[in-house]
Amino acid sequence: MFDFTVISESKKSRARAGLMKTTHGIVETPVFMPVGTLASVKSLSPEEIAEAGASIILGNTYHLYLRPGCDVINLFSGLHGFMNWKGPILTDSGGFQVFSLAKLSKITNEGYTFQSHIDGSSHTLTPEKAVQVQLLLNSDIMMCLDQCIKYPAEEKEVQDALELTTQWAKRCKITWENSCESRNALFGIVQGGMFKDLRGKSAKEIVEIGFSGYAIGGLSVGEPAEIMLEIADFTLAKLPAEKPKYMMGVGTPENIVDLVALGTDMFDCVIPTRNARNGQMFTEKGTINICNSRYKYDTAPVEEGCLCYTCRNFS
Repeated sequence: MFDFTVISESKKSRARAGLMKTTHGIVETPVFMPVGTLASVKSLSPEEIAEAGASIILGNTYHLYLRPGCDVINLFSGLHGFMNWKGPILTDSGGFQVFSLAKLSKITNEGYTFQSHIDGSSHTLTPEKAVQVQLLLNSDIMMCLDQCIKYPAEEKEVQDALELTTQWAKRCKITWENSCESRNALFGIVQGGMFKDLRGKSAKEIVEIGFSGYAIGGLSVGEPAEIMLEIADFTLAKLPAEKPKYMMGVGTPENIVDLVALGTDMFDCVIPTRNARNGQMFTEKGTINICNSRYKYDTAPVEEGCLCYTCRNFS
C-alpha cells in the first residue's frame, strides 16, 4: 500500500509539496528522515522523535542484520514493533555500510562478501538477500542494493559500478515482485558519480525497470557543494515527476533548501543528531556551539519564537 501525489508546485522553482501514503501513515513532503541506525535515533525516545516533527525515520539494514539480527526483530513482527515506532520507516539496503565499514569486503556480480565490523564473521549480501532482509524488517520503503563509489573516482570505475547497480536493481525488483509483501514500496537508486552522461544513463536504466520511487546515491561523498548541486540538478530532471525523489545522505539546512528548490522530496542524514550530541545547534541565524563559554550566562532561549522542546524549556 504505497502512493505518492504531488499536491502543489512552486511557480518560482521546481519545489513541490506532496503526500506519500504508506501502510503506517501519510507523510507530507518535502521530508527529512532522522537516522535510526540501530532501530533508535540516538538519545531520543519515539515520543521525542514524533514531538520534534519527524513523520518517517530511517533504519539501517546492515547494522540490524548483524545485530540484533532479523530473528530477534521478527519476534516483534518487524522493526515498528521492535522500536515501538508507529509511523513509517525507510530502510537502506546496507550497500553503503558494507562499502564504508566492513573489513575485507569484496564485490562480485553476485553481490558483496564481507567481514562484520563487530566480530569478523563472514557474510554475503546479494540483491535478493538485501530485499529479503528488508521484508523481514517490514519497513514501509525498501531500497535496492547498489554499488557505492568513492570520490574522486575514474570514469571506468564509475561505469562498472553503474552497470552492476542496474543489474542488481533488476534482481531486487524480481525478488520484491515475487514476495507477498506488496504493501512495502521499493525504490531504485541512480548512480553515475560526477559524470553527467553516466548519471543520465543510470537514470534512464533505473526508470525503465520501474520502481515506487527513485533515490540519488553517490553524492555528498566529499565533492565540492557546487558540483553536488550541479549533478543533483541534472539527475533530478531525469526522474519521473509523478514519483518521489530521494537525495540520500544529504542533510545540512543549506543543502536541503537548495535541493528542495530543485525538486527533491526526501532527505536523510546523521548530521542533525550527531552534531546535537556534540553541542551544535542549527538556528535561523546560523550554527552555534552551545559548549562555547560565551553562552555560560546567557538565559535566553536558543532561538526566540521557536516552538521546539529545547527552545521552549531551556536557555
